[in-house]
Amino acid sequence: MSGATKAQRWVLALSSLASFIVVLDMLVVATALPAIQRDLGASLEDLEWTVNAYTLSFAVLLMTGSALGDRYGRRRVFALGLGLFAAASAACALATQAGALIAARAVQGGGAALIMPVALGLLNGAFPPERRGWATGIYGSVTGLAAIAGPILGGVVTQHLAWQWIFWLNVPIALAAIPFVLGRIAEVRGPGGALDLPGLVLAAGAALGVTWALVRGNAAGWGSAEIVSTLAGGIVLGGLFLLRELRTATPMLPLRLFRSPAFSAGNAAVFFVNASLTSAVFFTAQFQQVALGHGPVQAGLRLLPWGIAPFLIAPRAGALTDRIGERRLVVAGTLLLGIGMGWIALISGPGIGYAPTAVAMTVGGVGFSLALPAVTRSVVSRVAPPDIGRASGTFSTLRQLGGAFGVALTGAVFASAGGYGTARLFSDGYVPAMAVAAALAFAATAAGLVLPGHLRIRQAAPVQSRASASS
Repeated sequence: MSGATKAQRWVLALSSLASFIVVLDMLVVATALPAIQRDLGASLEDLEWTVNAYTLSFAVLLMTGSALGDRYGRRRVFALGLGLFAAASAACALATQAGALIAARAVQGGGAALIMPVALGLLNGAFPPERRGWATGIYGSVTGLAAIAGPILGGVVTQHLAWQWIFWLNVPIALAAIPFVLGRIAEVRGPGGALDLPGLVLAAGAALGVTWALVRGNAAGWGSAEIVSTLAGGIVLGGLFLLRELRTATPMLPLRLFRSPAFSAGNAAVFFVNASLTSAVFFTAQFQQVALGHGPVQAGLRLLPWGIAPFLIAPRAGALTDRIGERRLVVAGTLLLGIGMGWIALISGPGIGYAPTAVAMTVGGVGFSLALPAVTRSVVSRVAPPDIGRASGTFSTLRQLGGAFGVALTGAVFASAGGYGTARLFSDGYVPAMAVAAALAFAATAAGLVLPGHLRIRQAAPVQSRASASS
């Protein structure tokens, strides 16, 4: 952390730790899904909701978390989120039915929603614009470490202990971080203002309606009253949410920010990138076990290529973004991500060897590593300092909504073509699901092409440097 002050190092370390446990909790579940299915008698729909209950509540409440941080203090909300995350993790571990696990996961996502936007807001405010690429690169490398550790740790714990312990692991980490957050980070507030509660309700309803339709479509029938009404309701509520945000004086989502091509295209790109990668991890961890017959530990180890690349490349990619701009890295990275996913779709089957899959995963992992720091910088580095909190919240919201959308969409494709009955049946669903994951990555490429060319950001004093230095 050469060149960073002590206060900046603490902000970077604690925000990275927060990202680590939140991402770890997303990925540690992946290799445990077959065990959860067997132990709780869960269906494919239950497994999807085990992932999506977390990501949906996370996504829908992120902007509320950001607004609470601006109003009541980011440090305070950060600590509160860690406490809620720890309590919900314990509830997940104690669940004895799929419904109870899904409910606890939803609360856990709410805790993550309090943690992530304020952590990212603190990070971006602590470093000046010309150093944010470096800082977000370090932050991304720690997230990459969670991507490496998550599936392996989930496999080891599930195979040698029990799947419940994947949730118990979060509790001591989150609780241990709280005193450091309160003692080492200076309190920072944003513009503040009243919370947009009607906007929150409309956003939650829109996200839930669309995701419910995608998850339930195959089981209930795409032309059924349930699916048509929930999908139409989600779309209508989404439109009402946008109208609300245009008219209210205290919007959750300041639509004026989307006038910036960098902000709009960057958010679209991260939505599709996360949709692609999250859905691929969700199904590939199961493919390794159900179709190829590997145990949870082997399945976790075989996902390593997706985690190693972000850990090794993200810090360098962040610094490179500072020099050459976002568009080139986003376009190149998302193209590689799409090629990697499409390659897996082309070669996969019940008898596939590991080497070709590992190469394809590595290509996709390198692509993700190049794209994510650049996308992050495009969204947060060109907004005014008072908007950093809401910009960070919007970015994190769309990233998590992308993950929920990707799992729901590829789940619908999987269910229409395959199932869990045999290795061949699972493979029949897995291949088209991965083809959709590739298409989602290429949609991110299209968004990346809209990003503006490289614009050097003038050096400026960090927004929080004086306040943070006193901590």
